[in-house]
Amino acid sequence: MWEQSRDDCSRVDLGQWDAPHRNSWVTKLDQAIRNSPTPVILVAHSLGCHAVAWWAALSGQPYGWPVAGALLVAPPDVTRAGVHPGIKDFAPMAPAILPFPAILVASEDDHYASIQASFDMARHWGCHFETAGALGHINADSDIGFWADGQRLLDRVMGAAHRSRDGQAVSGIEALRGPDSDRTRSPAG
Repeated sequence: MWEQSRDDCSRVDLGQWDAPHRNSWVTKLDQAIRNSPTPVILVAHSLGCHAVAWWAALSGQPYGWPVAGALLVAPPDVTRAGVHPGIKDFAPMAPAILPFPAILVASEDDHYASIQASFDMARHWGCHFETAGALGHINADSDIGFWADGQRLLDRVMGAAHRSRDGQAVSGIEALRGPDSDRTRSPAG
């Protein structure tokens, strides 16, 4: 829906949705990023978030280029016991802090990741963390339509990326801090 309403968006087909393969997804993502003549802001959902993190860990990109920022939506917990085999193939989590400002947004009732696991992923990757309330896996089944809250988060990422390129932000986390500081704390308290 966003790629139809925003002229600055395009979808990358990572393929193999029924049998996702981490290395294949990372390679396709890398090709799309390298083909862009301008800095890239990534919006990823579910396993796509892990593909972004693995791309960042393997690419060796300097801070903020070619990827200038990311919005990571509802990444599953790839380390959870009994996880679906397609998800498990993306384990372990990418081992590096993302070299660009990023927001990880998660639902309080996502059956693929607890809110605490989502918070831990955000901390592991150096992302700003936001809760979206109880929206399930934050997808079409969540009945969120255009998802105005997600659009606002994307606009924050884009603003942070711009400030980081201009040398105004000390870190990606600092650049992304929003007016609602309660949403950035650990779910436990």
